[in-house]
Amino acid sequence: MTLRVYNTLSRQKEEFQTVQPDRVSMYLCGPTVYKPAHIGHMVGPVIFDTVKRYLSYLGYQVTFVINITDVDDKLINRARENETTVEALAAEMTQDYHDNLDTMCVTTVDHFPHATDHIPGMLRMIGHLVETGHAYPLDGDVYFDVAKDDDYGKLSRRSTEEMISGSRVEANERKHQPADFALWKRSKEGEPSWESPWGPGRPGWHIECSVMSMKLLGESIDIHGGGLDLMFPHHENELAQSESCTNKPFTRYWMHNGLMQAGSAAGKLGGGHDRHGDTDLGQDAQEANKLAGSKGAASVKELFALHQPETVRFFLLSTHYRSPIEFSDELIAETGKSLDGFYRLFETFQRVTGQDFYKLAVSPTREQAAKLSGEPADFYAQLQQLRERFLSAMDDDFNTGAAVGTLFELRKCLNSFIGAQGLDSGGTAEDRNVQALTAGLTLLKEEATLLGVFSKPIETAGAGDDEFVGELMELFISLRAEARQNKNFAVADRIRDGLAELNVTLEDRNDGTLWHRE
Repeated sequence: MTLRVYNTLSRQKEEFQTVQPDRVSMYLCGPTVYKPAHIGHMVGPVIFDTVKRYLSYLGYQVTFVINITDVDDKLINRARENETTVEALAAEMTQDYHDNLDTMCVTTVDHFPHATDHIPGMLRMIGHLVETGHAYPLDGDVYFDVAKDDDYGKLSRRSTEEMISGSRVEANERKHQPADFALWKRSKEGEPSWESPWGPGRPGWHIECSVMSMKLLGESIDIHGGGLDLMFPHHENELAQSESCTNKPFTRYWMHNGLMQAGSAAGKLGGGHDRHGDTDLGQDAQEANKLAGSKGAASVKELFALHQPETVRFFLLSTHYRSPIEFSDELIAETGKSLDGFYRLFETFQRVTGQDFYKLAVSPTREQAAKLSGEPADFYAQLQQLRERFLSAMDDDFNTGAAVGTLFELRKCLNSFIGAQGLDSGGTAEDRNVQALTAGLTLLKEEATLLGVFSKPIETAGAGDDEFVGELMELFISLRAEARQNKNFAVADRIRDGLAELNVTLEDRNDGTLWHRE
C-alpha cells in the first residue's frame, strides 16, 4: 500500500510525494516555555516522532524541527510574577521540556531552534513584506495586511467574521482591518527588545515559525505539524506571510493532531480494540474542552510519578492522531495493565531462548526487513499477515491506533505458539520452534521500535524494594511448596488466594513456580 497522508489544506488523504526525492522536511510547532510542560505538550512530539520513525523506515532521509518560543507575552508576564528574568525562566522551562521529551523516548528531533536566535532573519522577512506592500508599519508595530493576500483563510476555511472573532486581535483601531496581525511589536518599558527599522521591539508569534522553518528546511517544506488549536490563527497566518514573501507553496502537507480532552471516559485497549475518536470534531469543539495548564493539568513529571512514561506514550499512540484524546488517570492505568502481558512475554522469551528481547537487532528500513518464511509454515504465515496489517495501518495516514491493535494480536499469536509447542514447559524445544519464536519476537521489536516503545526495560522506583519483594515472594513460594508436599492443601491454597487478593498470580510449571503482578 502506498503511504497516504491527510492534508488539512485539502481536507482529504493524498498520496505522499516530497519536495525533494527521498527527503522529508518536517516542522512541528513547539512550546512557549513559560511554565512546566503538561501532558498536552507531549502529544505532538510523540506523534511526529513516530511519523519520522516510520518515514525513515520507508527509506526517506528526514529532517525534523521543533521550535522553542522563548519570547512572548506569557513569558514576560510569568517572569514578572516570579520576579525573575525572561531569559532565566525560558532556560529553566526549556530544560524541563527537553527532559520530558527524553523520558517519553522522543529521540528523533534534529533541531530545536530558539526564536531569539533568529531575530535578524525575522527582520529581513518583515522588511521584505513591507517593501512588497503585504505589511505596513504603524506606531512602532508592523502588521500583515490580510487584504493583500487573495486566498487568506484557505487553511481554516473561516469567514472574515469568524477569523476576527477567533484570532488574537491586537487592540489598535488604526489597523487597516481588525484581522491584520502583528509581525513586529513595539516593546514596552522593561520588556525584551531588539532594534529594528521601526523602533525597538520584538517579533510577533507567527513570524517566528516561518523564519525558523525556512532557515532550517527551505522555503517549501513537506510536513508542517501542530495541534488542531494552532490551525487558526497561527498556521493560517504562517501560511499567508510565508507564501506572500516567497510566492511558493509553504507546506505540502498540513498535519494537525487532535487535542487532549479533559474527561474520564473508559475504553479498553488491546486486542484490536484501539480507541478511535471523532477525527471530524472541529477546532472550536476540541478547544472548548482542551486539557490545559490553565485548567489544572498536572505537569508531565507529576504524571510520571503515577504512570510509567512508556505507558503514557502507548496511551497517546492508541488513538488516531487526528482524533481528540480523552485523558483520565483511569485510562492510562488501564493501558499500563494491558502492557503487563508484553513484559511477561519478554520474560518467557528469555527463559525459552536465553535471548534478551531488548537486544534483538531489527531492520532499519522496510526494504531490509527480514522475510518471514520457514517452518512451521502456518505460524510464519500468521506473522506475515500481522506485519502487513501493521504496515497497512501506518500507510493509511499513520494510523497508530490500528497499528497498536496489531501488536496485541501479535502478542496473542506468540503466546498461542509458545503454548501449542510447549516451549515454556521446562523441556528442550526444537530448534525450528525456537527460531520461529525468535522471528516473531523480532517482528514485535521491529514494530515497537517504529512506535517508540519497548526500547529498554522499564525503570521501577526503588530497586532495593523490588529485590526485597522478590525475596519475600520466594519465601511464600517455598512455604507453599512445603505445604503441598506435606499435603497441607488448606495452607497452600490460603497462600495462593491471599496473594491473588494482592493481584499477584502464581504460575505452577514443571521447572518451578513463577509469579507476576496483575
